[in-house]
Amino acid sequence: MSVMTASYTYSQPSRVSADAAARVRAAAETLGYPGPHPGARSLRRGRAGSLGVVIGEHLSYAFDDPQAAQFLAGVAEECAAAGVGLTLVPTVGTQADVERVNAAAVDGFVIWTTTDDDPVLDAVAATGLPAAIHAGPARPGLPVIGIDDRAAARQIGRIAFAGARRPAVLSFPTNRGRQRRVLTGPPPAETTFAVTRARWEGFLDAWTDLGGTPEALQVAVCSHNTAACGEDLTRQLLGTPPSPDAIAAMSDELALAALTVARRAGLSIPADLAVTGWDDTEGAGRGDLSTVSQSLRQQGRLCAHLALNPAQPHAGPPPPHWQVVIRGSTRPAPAPSPPGL
Repeated sequence: MSVMTASYTYSQPSRVSADAAARVRAAAETLGYPGPHPGARSLRRGRAGSLGVVIGEHLSYAFDDPQAAQFLAGVAEECAAAGVGLTLVPTVGTQADVERVNAAAVDGFVIWTTTDDDPVLDAVAATGLPAAIHAGPARPGLPVIGIDDRAAARQIGRIAFAGARRPAVLSFPTNRGRQRRVLTGPPPAETTFAVTRARWEGFLDAWTDLGGTPEALQVAVCSHNTAACGEDLTRQLLGTPPSPDAIAAMSDELALAALTVARRAGLSIPADLAVTGWDDTEGAGRGDLSTVSQSLRQQGRLCAHLALNPAQPHAGPPPPHWQVVIRGSTRPAPAPSPPGL
């Protein structure tokens, strides 16, 4: 058999007769040859056929965190539409992260929201491959896809804190140290998670808009976005006088955890405690939770589209949209301003 016939058997089987293809595969089986090596094929084509997603956490995070899972579903949909694979690139905050990025056989990157000082941001930029960042932080030349978290927090915060005297926030971690603590006032300087900082500032804006002082806003910082962490910190807040009469949470998971603890304590919602969440998950609807609605799935698709189509930066899905959804977990408040884009 000619080299060309053997090559066509694996790369363009329609150009080879069934008899010739059968003879090539029989010979290959005898020799123990599994077929062309994917890496060599990628080198010849000049593309890997996969999109890398840097999730900024241990690998299990991609499956455990509901927000990350929704975002990744959107990325996967866009990859499927483009006929490419998806490669998860987990990072843990060490020099090995940069090496892992450099070794990834991908055609572009999507970066899940991370810290300002994460070295993988510069490592991705240095590859020269097309990339998109979800929700920040920003890097020159790399598009950032996400809603205006500060503006959304300001709007939902005004709903959460309406009529309140002792407001509190259930917050995402401030940095990779993930220290669990209760603070007051504006975010500290070491708050390097871009999303945490923006939402914290927005909640503070809402409270001061309503006439409150920064020092009166308690912020309970969770180590992880989990119901268990939300319940623990809510119990701590409610058990420390003066207990809050309003809680604005940075996710529906944390907010629903706060509602669970409050109801177990015999509190009336929202008369004794108003609660708001973020993302408008299915649980938010079942729990009658006021929240911020956004589509992380859509944002995942848009990030993937930009990374896979760098020559068409404005094509694809529309910009991310958000709006406040008011349900029974909050007190009556003035009508919210129009939803943001």
